[in-house]
Amino acid sequence: MTELTLRVVLVVAAALVATGLYGALSQQSIVMIMMGLELVVNGLVLAAGGIWWAGGHPGNASVLVVVLVTVMALEMAMGFAVALALYRARRVDLTDDATELAR
Repeated sequence: MTELTLRVVLVVAAALVATGLYGALSQQSIVMIMMGLELVVNGLVLAAGGIWWAGGHPGNASVLVVVLVTVMALEMAMGFAVALALYRARRVDLTDDATELAR
């Protein structure tokens, strides 16, 4: 991987992280916040894989990316399951309404 390619990968990763942060911080819907967090994690996975690839370990980079994407998919599935259970039990889909669960 050339230095220019690594820069492009890191710029795209930074754009994903920035877009995800904006999406997570500006929304009130639980699902939209989870989608923003997913973009942040995707940007971090892309950056980690690109840096690892640029370091001369392409085989290890692909294993790292597969493991991280698998963990990310499990985490998002659990998050959506909790959000769905919360909606079914209390008809709550906004974060402001979910604060009542702390009591």
